[in-house]
Amino acid sequence: MIDTRMDAFSPLRWRDDHLQLLDQTVLPHTETWLECRTPELVADAIRRLSVRGAPAIGVSAAFGLVVGMTGADDEDCAARFDDTWQLLAGTRPTAVNLRWALELGREVYERHRAEGAAAVRTALLAWAQELHAADIESNRRLGDYGAELFEAGNRVLTHCNAGALATGGYGTAIGVIQSSWAAGRLAMVWVDETRPLLQGARLTTWELERAAIPYRLVTDNSVGSLMSRGLVDRVVVGADRIAANGDTANKIGTYTIAVLADRHDVPFYVAAPLSTIDRQSATGAAIPIEERAGEEVTHVFGVDVAPEGAPAANFAFDVTPAELITAIITDVGVLKPPLAQSITQAFDTPSTSIPV
Repeated sequence: MIDTRMDAFSPLRWRDDHLQLLDQTVLPHTETWLECRTPELVADAIRRLSVRGAPAIGVSAAFGLVVGMTGADDEDCAARFDDTWQLLAGTRPTAVNLRWALELGREVYERHRAEGAAAVRTALLAWAQELHAADIESNRRLGDYGAELFEAGNRVLTHCNAGALATGGYGTAIGVIQSSWAAGRLAMVWVDETRPLLQGARLTTWELERAAIPYRLVTDNSVGSLMSRGLVDRVVVGADRIAANGDTANKIGTYTIAVLADRHDVPFYVAAPLSTIDRQSATGAAIPIEERAGEEVTHVFGVDVAPEGAPAANFAFDVTPAELITAIITDVGVLKPPLAQSITQAFDTPSTSIPV
């Protein structure tokens, strides 16, 4: 049964008949909620990374469908739904939860379309709210499974931000960290800054401060030094898409950390709900990798740090091969190598955690 408690911090909320999103581009110094009353505003927030993280993008897109149906009448119901669906689907290519949520939303639409636009919107809103609650509950379960892999005194390193800000609430990698801390199995967290947009420095530290979990912020290129000195006992990261064989796409720099963890015999865990696994992608080679504007590399918060016109490549994600992953922590349990087999078994196990 889905635990519908919404007491976990969430970066999104439905208020006064529209979607509000916490603008993560201005954290940690400013907390601003964006008023998203049109699907264009929801799509823009996803593109601009005002909302980010695969699960949070998926839940935001679900509510985006509701926003798109606001004011629709029976005559333009089909067109409004299709236009909104296509608009949201085109925002970010790598995070599989986006398309996953939109496909579920289409199923809801198809079941209620004959009842008219008002019924469609009512059904979509109820479904989106249930999806939101389900994501929070799945993250709590995931966190509890992950905590069992930790031991008292462990020092964990995490990359980018995979906390409540990246989900409907509670978090994936940070959810594991929170559960481990609550269980007395964690000493502190190493947070790398995560260039070029500093999600670690800006967002993960902000979340750990809120949770009163001890941490230290380090540069991205400190990871090898920390591991060589025996200062890292575990690595836990999130994921934007996991292929059927276990290859995992996550924020750029994750693959580097996995290689270093393998070199230094540090367990490397990926934390993600089952919805982040894309069984249509046989391997990581099939995962589309988003390339963002070069200005994110040549500039830091609007300040240029490179010669004017310097060419830059900005790949937002990389792929960590399955053989470098110790285990994938999901909301249905810990998947261990061989990951392809474990993933197949996980999907073959009946589950009622995903509202459809």
